[in-house]
Amino acid sequence: MKKFVTIAILVIIALTFVGALYYLYQKNQEDPVVYETEQPSEQTIIKKTVATGKIVPKEEVLIKPNISGIIDEIYIEAGDRIKAGDLIAKIRVIPNVSSLQSAKDAVATAKINLDNEKKSFERQKSLYDKGVISANDYDNVQASYKRAEQNYRSAEQNYEIVKTGTTSGIGSAANTLIRSTVEGMVLDVPVKTGNQVIESNNFNDGTTIATLADVNEMIFEGKVDESEVGKIKEDLPLEVTVGAIENKSFNAVLDYIAPKGVEENGAIQFEIKGRLDKADTTFIRAGLSANASIILAKAENVMAIKEALVQFDKDTQEPYVEVMTGDQEFERRDIKLGVSDGINVEVINGVQKGDKIKVWNQLKPAMAMNQN
Repeated sequence: MKKFVTIAILVIIALTFVGALYYLYQKNQEDPVVYETEQPSEQTIIKKTVATGKIVPKEEVLIKPNISGIIDEIYIEAGDRIKAGDLIAKIRVIPNVSSLQSAKDAVATAKINLDNEKKSFERQKSLYDKGVISANDYDNVQASYKRAEQNYRSAEQNYEIVKTGTTSGIGSAANTLIRSTVEGMVLDVPVKTGNQVIESNNFNDGTTIATLADVNEMIFEGKVDESEVGKIKEDLPLEVTVGAIENKSFNAVLDYIAPKGVEENGAIQFEIKGRLDKADTTFIRAGLSANASIILAKAENVMAIKEALVQFDKDTQEPYVEVMTGDQEFERRDIKLGVSDGINVEVINGVQKGDKIKVWNQLKPAMAMNQN
C-alpha cells in the first residue's frame, strides 16, 4: 500500500514538472509586446462647457390699447419691419348701454343748466348796462354762465368718448388708432379682426395687439447645470451654434448668470444670457434652438499630446510620459500640463517636438512587426 502511494506521488510530481516545462515553452513562443509611439503636435486647445437654450430678442415691446373695444382693422403682419408711429390697428368702440345713457342724461342736464344760466346772464347784463346792479354782481353772474358753458362742453365730450372712444381736443390720450411706439420687426400679432380687446390700465395688463423687437439686438438665453455654474463667470466668450443654420457659429459674450437656480427634472439649473455680436448680419429668427459653448480656457498653437499618453506616479500623482530612447527602450520624463479639452492636453515642458511617446495602455500588442 505504501509503495502504491509513493508511486502515485511521484507520478503527480512528474506531471506537474512536465506541465510547468510546457507552460514555459509556450510562454517563450509568444511574441513580445511591441509598444506603439505617438509624437507631440501643435494644436489649439479649448476647454469649454456647453449650455442649451434658444435665441431671443434682447427686448420685446408689447403693444397694448389704451381703450377697450373690437378690432376693426389690422394693418401689419408678423415679419413686417415698422417704424415708431406706424399704424398697427384700428379699434371700434362698443359703448356700454348704461354708461351711454348716463352720459346722454348728463348732456341734457348740462344743457338745461346752461339755458337757465344764459337767461339769467342776459337779464343781469341788461340791468348792468342800465347801471342798476354793481359790477361785482355782474361778474358773478358772468362767471356762473361760463361755468355752465364749460360743464355742457365737458358733458358732450364725455358722451362722445363713451360712444366712440375719443373726442376732439384730447389728442392721443384716447385713440381708436393704435400705433407703434418703437422701431423694429413684428414678431407676433396674437389678435385678429373682430377680436375684443381690453385697455391697459392700473388694474389690468390689457390685451396684446402686437409684439415688436429689434432683431439686430439678439441674445442667447439658456441654462447650465449646477455642476458647471461654478466654472463660469461673466464676460467669458461664447460660441453659439443654431441647429437651423448649418456650418455657422456666432460669437457672443456671457453677461448674465442667474443668482438663483431652478429645479428641473431633479437637477438645479441656472439661467444664463449672452449678447450676440452685432457685427454678424446673419438673420436669426427669434426662438430658434441653440447651443452655446462657454470658453473656459484657450491655448492657441501649443505643443499637445493625447491625454491617454499621460501616466501618473503612484506616490506623488505627478504626470509623466515614457519617451523612446532606442528599439523598444523607453525612459521616464516628468512633464507639466496646461489646458485640456478632455482628449488632448497642452504640455508646457518635459517633451520636445519629434519625441516618440509610448502608448502605454494599448489593448493588444502591435501586429506590424509580426507581419514583417
